Amino acid sequence: MNRMGLPDPPACLAFFALLAACTTAGNVRPDVARDVAPTGRLRAAINFGNPVLAQKDAATREPRGVSVDLARELGRRLGLPVDLVAYDAAGKVVEAVKTGAWDVAFLAVDPERAGEIAFTAPYVVIEGTYAVPADSPLRAIEDVDRDGVRIAVGARSAYDLYLTRTLKHARLVRAPTSPAAIELFQREGLEAVAGVKQPLVQFAKSNPGVRVIEGRFMAIEQAMGTPRDRDSAARYLRPFVEEMKASGFVAAALERSGQRDATVAPAAPAR
Repeated sequence: MNRMGLPDPPACLAFFALLAACTTAGNVRPDVARDVAPTGRLRAAINFGNPVLAQKDAATREPRGVSVDLARELGRRLGLPVDLVAYDAAGKVVEAVKTGAWDVAFLAVDPERAGEIAFTAPYVVIEGTYAVPADSPLRAIEDVDRDGVRIAVGARSAYDLYLTRTLKHARLVRAPTSPAAIELFQREGLEAVAGVKQPLVQFAKSNPGVRVIEGRFMAIEQAMGTPRDRDSAARYLRPFVEEMKASGFVAAALERSGQRDATVAPAAPAR
């Protein structure tokens, strides 16, 4: 591998030739396309509650972001029209898999979710951290897990699931969505709010009475997922995601949507 994480030539040429054979539009076996999108339309769940992955353009209100771009590129490869199915929280995306409402989704990998969703390797890694009042005695990540500390969190988010497993003393106070968790933190005067670093930093910039604690309590690995029973779809999505990372597609999509602080995930280990 070279310093950019790509295979060295001639291995690089063979690598991309194999991926192209798997993922170029028109070369997808019909049975694979049917497994990915049984209705003949690719229904992609888009979580607007995570602004690193998806946003609405300020001028046009059209959806944009890395997950939107990946969904549209996948549809192009499969030769299928794409329907973006909007959600305002990751937990609602997970619940919707039970009703068959979507074919692919863009979610953080979590063992609780893996019972119903087959995940690819991650394509983006973001950080989960805390915001606290500016005058709070809580200075470091490890300070937050104390008796009497109440942490606002978006229900069923990746960080809610993680903190539920790991906190020993602090208490989680759940809101329906991650933006609502910030409102809950302010309204109820809670000691902290947990969330994705980027929106918490933006929140603190516009609220001088709030600061973001340095560091992170978790790395949030964002991946593509499909319903667990679609084996062919899962096998197709894994190399698709690897190509999107290696080719620079993911990095370019993050740049276009202004998410320069997000990190493209490294290549998945060979299986």
